[in-house]
Amino acid sequence: MAAVVSVPVFPASQPTIGWGVIEFVESNLVQPDGDEAGEPFRLTPEQKRFLLWFYAVDPAGRFVYRRATLRRAKGWGKSPFLAAIGIAELLGPVRFAGLDADGDPFGEVHPMPWIVVAGVSETQTENTMAAIRSMLEGTEIVDDLGVDVGKTRILLPSGGKIIPITASASTQEGARPSFAILDETHHWTKANGGAKLARTVRRNLAKSRDGSARAIETTNAHAPGEESVAESSYLAWRAVAEGRSKASGILYDSREAAGDIDLADDVQLRAGLIDAYGDATWIDIDRILAEVLDPDTPPEEARRFYLNQIVAAADSWVSPAEWHDTRSEQISLLATGDVLGSGKRQRHSGDTVTLGFDGSLTDDSTALVAVRVDDGAPFLLGVWEKPEGPQGAGWEVPKDQVRDAVDNAFATLDVVAFFSDVAYWETDIDAWRDEYGERLVVKATTRHAVGWDMRGHQMDTVRGVEAVWRAIVDKTLPWRSHLLEYGPATGANAEEIMTRHVLNARRRPNRWGVSFGKESRESPKKVDVLAALVIARMARSAVLASGALKKRSRSTGRVAGF
Repeated sequence: MAAVVSVPVFPASQPTIGWGVIEFVESNLVQPDGDEAGEPFRLTPEQKRFLLWFYAVDPAGRFVYRRATLRRAKGWGKSPFLAAIGIAELLGPVRFAGLDADGDPFGEVHPMPWIVVAGVSETQTENTMAAIRSMLEGTEIVDDLGVDVGKTRILLPSGGKIIPITASASTQEGARPSFAILDETHHWTKANGGAKLARTVRRNLAKSRDGSARAIETTNAHAPGEESVAESSYLAWRAVAEGRSKASGILYDSREAAGDIDLADDVQLRAGLIDAYGDATWIDIDRILAEVLDPDTPPEEARRFYLNQIVAAADSWVSPAEWHDTRSEQISLLATGDVLGSGKRQRHSGDTVTLGFDGSLTDDSTALVAVRVDDGAPFLLGVWEKPEGPQGAGWEVPKDQVRDAVDNAFATLDVVAFFSDVAYWETDIDAWRDEYGERLVVKATTRHAVGWDMRGHQMDTVRGVEAVWRAIVDKTLPWRSHLLEYGPATGANAEEIMTRHVLNARRRPNRWGVSFGKESRESPKKVDVLAALVIARMARSAVLASGALKKRSRSTGRVAGF
């Protein structure tokens, strides 16, 4: 078990003006509360790393990131840290000014800073505003610069200011802030006006003349399905990271405990809390441990708020912990080379596999999954997803790429069964039957070698879904990230894509048992890779039950899987 972090160590080669911001904060601000209140404010290594990334610049001096999310466990110190950044944005060297004699970038003070501290209520904004006042009061910088520290606003003689705003989003339209703090966005929803406020703040920031106005939001782990701003920011970051969006400039900094922490194991739990809180040395781990073990603390809340884990929704098909627990470290790939024309990895021609295909045309994803017969290991051979944002308008699945992927799978793998859902792809499925049907030792149905109508065979499909679910919770469905790398069709490590589709799935009971589906019919959270995995595993089960491979090995001397 180890902490899961989303931001790497800051490289020395990356230009940043963050060093100047760090020096400003530690030289001028004081600790706002606790036993060390009034003492010089000291940043932890994690906080410094975040500042270096947030203030990273490109060769032209433009910020690399336009918005950031800082996700940490409850009590980590998000509000004081954001208060320090807000003061730096008001008074510190937060805008690129040029290069020094060594060629390193340095910053300068914004000429007319306008910082907004946003929340869905006055109580929420007061968390950060109170920290700002405490960090400034009694410091030399207040007297030197004539800072007016008021109860509801911080003002400069030049007109610069820090002001709180709440969810009356319509009153904020037209403002031109230079920096925004969005606090506790896991509480910001459509119902309380938070979603609209976040959109309004971001539109206002985008109007800055130099393009340097930005925002940071803080959050605990969000609850999936609540459609909070924290959840939408997480999904936006994942879309960018996986190549489903052409957007850029989103920094997502999270530190959480490993997903396999057993709350009933005191040793594991303590280690998980230490991992989640990192270098927040002011946290009393024993007290947090007691809160987690308190009978009045629901386990899902303990994971969200203290271990900083995104906990599965109540109707999730599998939980993140169940899915990650089944990852195997024992699988080995049989060869390397070119896979599906990608210049990436190749499955060995001796790998005996079954294929599963779930296709769409415009909105849902299209996925091709292979399952190795001897151990059941899945391989994501390709996934084609509608890009997010404007580039998704009018998008259609590139059928030629899908056909090439299927052809290359048959060219490089020993495919012994191929089950494909029939919707939208009837003509291609018939073509695959005609081209490859004779190679398949098991047919999808008595009427078609490849076509498998998941809706027309609901009872059998539900049994296949339940078999995959059981394999996951029993840890007998082995997968591992390096086996799932594909490349051109995914744009990212396929581990993340397969994981996303599996964890997006929601339980859907019917008269045959428990199947799965999307959150809703129009949900952008796709599950098609899981559908392809299920029918690929169904094909494998049919092959094993038929005994056809044993017959083939006796007649040819070939052993399945090698």
